[in-house]
Amino acid sequence: MKNLVVLTGAGISAESGISTFRDSGGLWEQYSIEDVATPEAWVKNPQLVTDFYNQRRKQLLEVEPNYGHIGLVELEKYFNVQIITQNVDNLHERAGSKNIIHLHGELIKVRSERFENIIYELKPENYEIKIGDKCEKGYQLRPHIVWFGEAVPMLEQAVKITEKADILVVIGTSLNVYPAASLVHYTRRDTPIYIIDPNSVAINNPNWYYIKKGASEGIKDLIEILKA
Repeated sequence: MKNLVVLTGAGISAESGISTFRDSGGLWEQYSIEDVATPEAWVKNPQLVTDFYNQRRKQLLEVEPNYGHIGLVELEKYFNVQIITQNVDNLHERAGSKNIIHLHGELIKVRSERFENIIYELKPENYEIKIGDKCEKGYQLRPHIVWFGEAVPMLEQAVKITEKADILVVIGTSLNVYPAASLVHYTRRDTPIYIIDPNSVAINNPNWYYIKKGASEGIKDLIEILKA
């Protein structure tokens, strides 16, 4: 089967009801990104950061995958599908997708603030962490999120996958968030790239095809195109 690589961003999860900071003037549920999504914020006010991500997990428990997520599972019948997501939610997993790389971390996981490879997955019934919750080596647990200013550890693997793409699909991302946006430049010169986004993208490339719809409606069109 051909390799179908999918890059997803906030737009696909927004249809499930997950708010994004870029849609609200630099705020995320009324929080400034600088106050909750940087290493400096963690040092300055770990309680605020911890509370913020506890709220995000609570919100995640209240939403469901939409057809944008589910349609990608359907494509696994016809392609070797690999999803590279900028999103930290687990909606792709809950929809049933099997191969997922999270560039920016995972909301349902926490890790040691000292040892980044000590990672724990939280259960839905125990989604909150508190100041004082520590890893097995005695260090505070922090969100397993790649904050602004931190390295993106999964980027190298994502590049390798993108280089092997026979088809690249971009859903719900403006291609303005780096380094994730740079992935489109690692495809082979003749690789077709499908952009699903209701807004126009000012890029003129003969191998780029635009489906100007939201994720759920756009994935329906994409399935019909790729099955033809």
